[in-house]
Amino acid sequence: MASQVTQDHDFNPAIAEINKYDFHTETHEIFKARKGLDAEIVAQISEMKNEPAWMRQIRLESLKIFQSKPMPRWGGKIDLDFQDIYYYLKPTDHQGKTWDDVPEEIKQTFDRLGIPEAEKKFLAGVKAQFESEVVYGSLKEDLAKQGVIFTDTDTAVREHGDLVREHFGSVIPPSDNKFAALNTAVWSGGSFIYVPPGVTIEFPLQAYF
Repeated sequence: MASQVTQDHDFNPAIAEINKYDFHTETHEIFKARKGLDAEIVAQISEMKNEPAWMRQIRLESLKIFQSKPMPRWGGKIDLDFQDIYYYLKPTDHQGKTWDDVPEEIKQTFDRLGIPEAEKKFLAGVKAQFESEVVYGSLKEDLAKQGVIFTDTDTAVREHGDLVREHFGSVIPPSDNKFAALNTAVWSGGSFIYVPPGVTIEFPLQAYF
């Protein structure tokens, strides 16, 4: 029966389409924090990202909130050992401006997902994230000239701090629940988009995670 099911799946176009994205990529990160969560780890993440003091303080304050909050009671029972997790690793030491700049094993992953081809055809900007770090970014020159900002959040924190600080954590603050606090303490990656008043973007900006 199992053999028959496998054969049926092989001839099902919908299943075949899904299966082509079912793969695993072996990578060799250039840095991996030790397991566990404490103020030293949080400060190390901030230092590795070359963050300003205000973001480091947000992280450390969020860690204290995380440590003081009980596990949420909504949803099913979650049994987690928060000290048995790697909270940060860095797959590459720079962000590529062309796909040729991206490490080969990472580039192959995005090639299999069709992202470079999609960018060529219809995207105005792309951010590709791998293991919580943006490894490739692009934005059409005409949008940049109009003041559009499309970058990774790490860069935005360093280069557009006033914009980020005003809105960071304003939708779901770290005080909301234990996991919101955890996310704010050890966040990494993500995209930052700013479109000035009066500017219209006619093509998509897209981020891949």
